[in-house]
Amino acid sequence: MKSLRNTTSKYITCIAIAWAFCLASCTKEYQDPSRAKTDVALTSQQGLTAVAIGLQRVYTLNRTGVMFNSVAANGFITNEFSLLNSGNIPELQLSTGGAAVDGTNTILFNLWTSANKIIYDADLVIANAGNLGDKGYASGLIAYSSIFKAMAIGNLSQYWERIPDGTGKNVPFIVRAAGFAKAIAVLDNALTVIAANPISSSFNSNIPPTINIVNTLHALKARYALFAGNYPLALTEANLVDLTKTSSFAFDATSPNVLFTVISSNNVFQPININLGLTGTNVPDVVDKRIPFYTFFAGTPTATIRMGGFATTTSTPFPVYLPGEIMLIKAEVLTRQPDLTNALAELNKVVTKTSDPFGVAAALPALTGPYTQQQLLDLIYKHRSIELYASGLKIEDMRRFNQPVASRKRNFFPYPFQERDNNTNTPADPGF
Repeated sequence: MKSLRNTTSKYITCIAIAWAFCLASCTKEYQDPSRAKTDVALTSQQGLTAVAIGLQRVYTLNRTGVMFNSVAANGFITNEFSLLNSGNIPELQLSTGGAAVDGTNTILFNLWTSANKIIYDADLVIANAGNLGDKGYASGLIAYSSIFKAMAIGNLSQYWERIPDGTGKNVPFIVRAAGFAKAIAVLDNALTVIAANPISSSFNSNIPPTINIVNTLHALKARYALFAGNYPLALTEANLVDLTKTSSFAFDATSPNVLFTVISSNNVFQPININLGLTGTNVPDVVDKRIPFYTFFAGTPTATIRMGGFATTTSTPFPVYLPGEIMLIKAEVLTRQPDLTNALAELNKVVTKTSDPFGVAAALPALTGPYTQQQLLDLIYKHRSIELYASGLKIEDMRRFNQPVASRKRNFFPYPFQERDNNTNTPADPGF
């Protein structure tokens, strides 16, 4: 049996190599100045593996990665978070909202840059993996890299009206609906590659074990099909996700959970209140066990609200998707068809859930209805807001469920000045 120490050492070595590539490639076109060295690395199985594993590091890395900045930006503009220190200027801009958010915001810049860096590096892996002799290993590289490429495109499409169609110089922009379609195409290609050549055990032994590749491809495809309004595809893909299996980003003392690092300082942001920022009929039931999961009180002499959930320890994993998200995708699609009877049954799977691989369980009595289509949609929005708290998905939900514009602080984000300065195709900023 392979020792944990040796396995961990291998991951750290690969990540270190990949991060070296990352540091060497922070130009506008995300290119490595030492091109010859990169070209050599991209012809070897070891080099491609290092770059692929590096995608996860860029996605989750400290406060510069996609994960943290997506959660933070979304949390402020949808009233999930309360700002604790107005000296944190990027957070202050997002907490204020409106015109206070401009192209200087470093949270948005980090989100934009990290996402485009991931797309660039994933393209290198996908383009070169097919040259390897071991097709099963190659399919693993393509599928794993496609996960991060799709999430990078998806995040850009959630926050900006238009996104770059590529990572080169002066690339054109496409509407965000085309961005979701592009993310789905990336995932489709990965599934096709896997069907032709199943992922080899040797590849699986060389990557962090907490990402379930096949389930994640289907879950993300369901998510982005839902966002794109392709409801039949969203339902088909959601039904292909095995909800007994999990997929998450793992952390440890060397690479700590960035949300815990930020939250534990109690100097940046915390949950806005125990209602998670929800008001009116969306306020969680007082006995909803997801509230003590996502929040708790600590500190002296007066205890204040703190974020729990996926920000509780250095090593708390962060889910790529939650089982509840997949159930709620099914409920929403069935409601919109409409198939209200089966939709309510799917919603009740979330409402009555008493156990969950990640601990997210409302444990509430079943909803009995009868409900109209709009009433069910309202309930689904409410439970998505609770179940998927601080996941970075709420702004997309607010638009899709036609929540009042006044209930959020921005609708779409302005483009980073660095992009505008280097790409003449950058669109005009949205008014709100």
